[in-house]
Amino acid sequence: MITRHGIAARKSLGQNFILDLNLTRRIARAAGPLDAGTTIEIGPGPGGLTRALLAEGAGRIVAIERDPRCLAALADLAALYPGRLEIIAGDALAVDPVALTEAPRHIVANLPYNIATVLLLKWLDRAGDYESLTLMFQREVAERFVAAPRSPAYGRLSVLVQWLCDAKILFDIPARAFTPPPKVTSSVVRLVPRAEPLAPATKSVLERVTGAAFGQRRKMLRSSLRSLGVPVAMLLAAAGVAGTARAEELSVAQFCALARATEKFAPSGDTPALRSPAGSNNSPNERSGCD
Repeated sequence: MITRHGIAARKSLGQNFILDLNLTRRIARAAGPLDAGTTIEIGPGPGGLTRALLAEGAGRIVAIERDPRCLAALADLAALYPGRLEIIAGDALAVDPVALTEAPRHIVANLPYNIATVLLLKWLDRAGDYESLTLMFQREVAERFVAAPRSPAYGRLSVLVQWLCDAKILFDIPARAFTPPPKVTSSVVRLVPRAEPLAPATKSVLERVTGAAFGQRRKMLRSSLRSLGVPVAMLLAAAGVAGTARAEELSVAQFCALARATEKFAPSGDTPALRSPAGSNNSPNERSGCD
């Protein structure tokens, strides 16, 4: 099928295909029962993982693909499974999966590597609309999702993901499993949205606070939080956080307390928005795939 449709992986699209059915079926099984509701797949390419999802009993799959070369190949696959596979031509960054699907919703995907983190942060805006997200990331990025405070991998992504989801690394996938092989090891991660966030906070404000704190992670918070534009001493006192602490020492709950205090002391009419201070190693455009 790849030869017939001329589908060679393109780096510009972040494409690294997985074609081993034993491996793709393992990924599909890791997503749990998919017979009810909708399974959303992003960037299916020639359909390696799509085949496995169908074989493992996914009742309805909505596959979002922007590469026109892959659409014909996926149409061939859809013809073999009438009524179970719907193909949507479009950019995943511009498509709202919730508007196109019925609950319960599961996302299962070997994400395009160059936009994986951006997509995840977008989906977390509506985390409650999904039952689970079973996704593939570069191992280094996957470790950030589950990292604990004071560990080297702990950062902005750790806080945002753990605030909204229970995250677990299921297994690794070696580079040789991909076509073409990337230069890194990948990990399959399962994210299960919490019924309620870990602590009260507004997401845009929490993004702002973590962006400031981890943007200068080697500095004490009394210095790194100045970019928030609020009285830092009052902010820290209201949150019950020491000004001499550094970002990597704070728990998710403490960051939420800082976010609530930031919102309280923000100048009237100011709507806190996401900022990515220079130097942050956890910005939303962080590369999270395998190239």
